[in-house]
Amino acid sequence: MAFETWLIKVKTAISNSFEVVRPAAPNPRLIKKSNVGVLAFEIAGLMSKLLHLWQSLLDKNIVRLRNESISLEGVHKIVSNDEAFLLGLACAELSENLRLVAKSVSRISKKCEEPSLRCFERLFDEFANWGRDPHSWVLSLKEMEARIKKMDRYVTLTATLHREMDELSVMESVLSKSLVKCQEKESSISELQQKIYWQRQEIKYLKERSLWNRSFDTAVSLLARSIFTILARIKLVFGIGICPDSLTRSLSASATVHPSDHNPSSCLFVSGPLMKSSELDQGKKDLADGFFESNSKLLKPPATTLGAAALALHYSNLIIVMEKMIKSPHLVGVDARDDLYAMLPSSIRSMLRDRLKGSAGFSASDPVLAGEWREALGKILGWLSPLAHNMIKWQSERSFEQQTLVPKTNVMLLQTLFFANKEKTEAAITELLVGLNYIWKFEREMTAKALFESTNFNGMILNAKNSG
Repeated sequence: MAFETWLIKVKTAISNSFEVVRPAAPNPRLIKKSNVGVLAFEIAGLMSKLLHLWQSLLDKNIVRLRNESISLEGVHKIVSNDEAFLLGLACAELSENLRLVAKSVSRISKKCEEPSLRCFERLFDEFANWGRDPHSWVLSLKEMEARIKKMDRYVTLTATLHREMDELSVMESVLSKSLVKCQEKESSISELQQKIYWQRQEIKYLKERSLWNRSFDTAVSLLARSIFTILARIKLVFGIGICPDSLTRSLSASATVHPSDHNPSSCLFVSGPLMKSSELDQGKKDLADGFFESNSKLLKPPATTLGAAALALHYSNLIIVMEKMIKSPHLVGVDARDDLYAMLPSSIRSMLRDRLKGSAGFSASDPVLAGEWREALGKILGWLSPLAHNMIKWQSERSFEQQTLVPKTNVMLLQTLFFANKEKTEAAITELLVGLNYIWKFEREMTAKALFESTNFNGMILNAKNSG
């Protein structure tokens, strides 16, 4: 009883001391900032995406965008041959990818102690729309390169931590089952326990070095400044608004295209930004709706495209199936043809029936015509197939983006069938089907002819033997 009374007195004294201390302002230096812990894996994923975005904006990749991506034959045939439109799509997609990362960072920033970091969302919108950077978060090229190396190291260590924690989970599960069954030798169980001990030590070491033991302020500050710098780089590359001198000097002449001498306040290079003067003026008018809002509108596919009809992915799969059949028509059976026909939408079926009308029962025995069809189909696939494969790759990357920390490839939406004209694409697919129909019949007739001749030859030999 006396002991309980003493505990009550101690408890009361502690409570009173808290009441006395509570009104006093806490010393920021004595506050231990909370670490990101298990959110390290999500933050590492965001850093990985920022690393990929920054890589996409390096000189060599800007040159590739200018000289290769927007110059693909398939892009010009069924997407657009308007360079300004294609560059606008590239800018819009990069900006949208950055916006999605910033949205996630905004949510995490609410856990920060630093007031400016907690206001990241508002500050980012102000910088995007009006170029305001009150905390000087935009980094110089040299500073950004240092941040890139730091983030890359964090991503690698955190990915390793994730892998080691999975391995520990498996080992602990094996040990648990072994102890339950009691069928394992004591020595093997002891060995497994030792491995688990060292595995835990490895994980402890990785947590210390990776993002796991970093504060929210440290992680978000790194993300925020990188996001501001990448957005500045996007605006610099595509000639939008006023750019920091530190980034202006970093863009080489090889990574630019058109001269820009009308506006001394815009970013000036030896050869100017990617977009022409008239296009820059139009872009500034569009920004009246907000930087990201304007880009979102541009990414909405027109009604005449496969993206608007939700057929881009389906047609990509269809083209890839036909590509395999055209390469090996002799391996295509009747069932495979039926499966292919079942994949066709009504619009293509109608076009195909019109093209094949009156050809029922025709003989496909002309090797010259078959050769011409193979050549024609090869040319169509030469420009159409890359867009189909890019569509599959683009989609698969986004389907698994939450499951991997590995940086993505540089496939952009403009290089896929998403913005492709529906009518032109269906015409090309119909042409492939007509050609495939001919060479398929040609292969079957040649096979049947060879089989018939072989049967006759064997019959002649047999008759000769019998008569002899």
